[in-house]
Amino acid sequence: MALALGLSDVVQSYSGGIRLDSLFIDEGFGSLDPESLDLAIQTLIDLQQGGRTIGVISHVSELKEQMSLRIDIEPSRVGSSIGLTTN
Repeated sequence: MALALGLSDVVQSYSGGIRLDSLFIDEGFGSLDPESLDLAIQTLIDLQQGGRTIGVISHVSELKEQMSLRIDIEPSRVGSSIGLTTN
């Protein structure tokens, strides 16, 4: 996550005023200890409250429960379905 956020800041600084308001992060949240996961969640919430749209690809239930708006993909034998969840 730090690499994605840092890269976004570097791109913005070298792009002549272009602002990256949307990010998609597909990281190893499942490998984080509970304290690090809480910090990552708070960082994502802070970024969202600061005006950025953050897309997170994750299977970690603790992370999913903290997201106020989610698109959930549910696999099945006949295909996948998409559901929108708002908290």
